[in-house]
Amino acid sequence: MHINFAMWRKASWQLIKMDDKKEWDALDVVSKWLIATRSAVTLVTVYSCVIAGILAARDGHFSWVPFLIVTLGLFIAHGTNNILNDYTDFNRGVDRDNYFRTQYGVHPLVQKFWDNSTSIRWFLVSGVLATLSGIYALFYTKFSMTTIGLFAFGAVVLLAYTYPFKYWGLGEFAIFLIWGPIMITGVYFVLSGFWNWNVVLAGIPFGLSVASVNIAKHIDKHDPDKEKGVGTFPVRVGEANARRVDQIAIILIYAVIAYLVFVPRYFTPVMLIILLAYKEALMILGVMNKPKPAQAPEGWPAWPIWFSGFAFQHNRKFGGLLIVGLILDALLRTFLPTFWPGLF
Repeated sequence: MHINFAMWRKASWQLIKMDDKKEWDALDVVSKWLIATRSAVTLVTVYSCVIAGILAARDGHFSWVPFLIVTLGLFIAHGTNNILNDYTDFNRGVDRDNYFRTQYGVHPLVQKFWDNSTSIRWFLVSGVLATLSGIYALFYTKFSMTTIGLFAFGAVVLLAYTYPFKYWGLGEFAIFLIWGPIMITGVYFVLSGFWNWNVVLAGIPFGLSVASVNIAKHIDKHDPDKEKGVGTFPVRVGEANARRVDQIAIILIYAVIAYLVFVPRYFTPVMLIILLAYKEALMILGVMNKPKPAQAPEGWPAWPIWFSGFAFQHNRKFGGLLIVGLILDALLRTFLPTFWPGLF
């Protein structure tokens, strides 16, 4: 076994499909963890933390050590949740019989790359590392009740997302909260020591973009979820209603940022750079007007992924532009503070 840095990069950017156990066994530990936890998706956690870090830096509260420790811990926590998600669904019989999850990426349990006991060990090790980061945040903020509350909320969602939240149709809303206002404002709080309601609002757009991917994925697998009794939001409200909700989420992303630019002026107009994601936004809005095709269109590479493919592309484009906009916004606020006077 050797360290495969190329696989680290690949697994951090795209979902890996692998069928040969010998190929799996030859991978290093980090590569296995990145693939098993679907790190191309968990990268959204890093985006949320970077957004919080830029906002904290803009307000003069940034520090590298707590930022890196908390970001790494949250990234690992997200991966821990995905390991638990696969373990729970596999042992409840959901991920068997060529279920949606097994068709787009490696599922170590289904493919017998590891067994239940190995999965539990990986979950425990990952969970301990994530918890250590949380403990650091508690000490760093002198055991603030806000930090304790955030820690407790995150732990509950990590353990209860797959079951029962996802079965109650609450998983998508939990994802919006976690990767939007909760995580972004929480990391900002750890760095600054202050709870800022404008940061809460600023966290909503990215949270909506992450939730839009999750809703889209659950629309994609509406039928198999319904057959297996998994009561996701699209199963609860119906596939057509879920598509409308996802369209509203995409529109609100841009509406909230426009509000923050023109009403409290928390952002400068440079944040409108996010409008360069209009092609991806219009694409997902348009695709959501019709049900999922019965079979893959010619040349489509990612079946059974359909809506979630478009939503994921929008999330990546929007998220990248959002971070660029925030950097430019922070520079303007620092060097041209009178350019767009507003609240801090």
